[in-house]
Amino acid sequence: MKYLIFYIASFVLGGAGAWIISRFAFRFGLMDIPNERSSHEIPIPIPKGGGIGILAAFVLSSLVLKIPGSFWLSATVLALISFYGDRFPISPKFRLPVQFIAALILLAAPLFSDSSFFLRPLFSALCFLLLSVFIVGTANFYNFMDGINGIGGITGVGGFGLLGFYAFVSGGGSSFVALAICMSLSCLGFLPFNMPKAKVFMGDVGSVLLGFVFAGMIVLLAESFLDFVCMAAFLFPFYADELTTMIVRLSDRENLTKPHRRHLYQLLANEMEVAHWKVSAGYGMVQLVVGMSVLIAKPLGSIIVLLLLAVYFGGFILLSFRFRKKLENHPQITQIDADLKTNKGDPRISRITRNEEKKENSPQITQINADIFIHEKKRQR
Repeated sequence: MKYLIFYIASFVLGGAGAWIISRFAFRFGLMDIPNERSSHEIPIPIPKGGGIGILAAFVLSSLVLKIPGSFWLSATVLALISFYGDRFPISPKFRLPVQFIAALILLAAPLFSDSSFFLRPLFSALCFLLLSVFIVGTANFYNFMDGINGIGGITGVGGFGLLGFYAFVSGGGSSFVALAICMSLSCLGFLPFNMPKAKVFMGDVGSVLLGFVFAGMIVLLAESFLDFVCMAAFLFPFYADELTTMIVRLSDRENLTKPHRRHLYQLLANEMEVAHWKVSAGYGMVQLVVGMSVLIAKPLGSIIVLLLLAVYFGGFILLSFRFRKKLENHPQITQIDADLKTNKGDPRISRITRNEEKKENSPQITQINADIFIHEKKRQR
């Protein structure tokens, strides 16, 4: 328990960052403006960037625990750029190269040691490339999936908690065990400000950081293919939903770079109007069930674990398509989809939420939205 004070500090920082942003975001234009693609429960501007406290907890923990600089520095720089993106739009043409550079820096450090399993196979260069795609993909998947109240925080609590437990029982090193616990607790500290009703959103600074750190820890801790698969399974709901949605959008010949709200969790929260916290809690329960069952199945070997995950993924696909089919035949949903495709927007979103994205960050619009936000806060009191 020598790290107890840092566990407490991580919890406090996670909450403090969310509180600070919720109080002062409007002064800096860190407001999430609802539009036809967003999933706001109430169509009013909400502060974003609350994940800055999670970043603070990560930096503090990394310094104290002496985490390799190539890991925490690359993650921190990426998170700060993402924080800038919470205020000003950043083109994917800039964002993706930066993310790959950060991933390559993280992966380059183990080239000077024998500790990483991916350096041992014959085709290590191919593994190097695939792992960089895995890290960048996980960072973006986490960002895409953090679209309703609580889902990013709950997944962070569960995912890093399972990762820390796995590292502990497999002898992965006390520093990484402690780091995983700190990340889990920082997400727990953030959660009260994000659910059941959102006072603040995590923003890219939090979601991209969590995905990048989660994938990075998997790469650094895994000593075998089985380790890699088991730890990646701790983020199963996010991978399953994102991959399933990509398949659906590709089959519909959609541009994958265009914003959308066709994830299963978005359909449940928006079209089926299930409370955000219930959807997020459901995803968290699935995460724990999959994670614990993988831990139980691990002694049986890679084939059994892969078969188990294939069954889970198949079940998720069937459930996803069942809901999608049901929604396709719903008259109201059909009309909303038609409005979205013709750029009319969701009729349930208020007029001001349909500002053009390029205007959202102008001083005049930012002030208007801030005034609306402040008025709504006063009304709620």
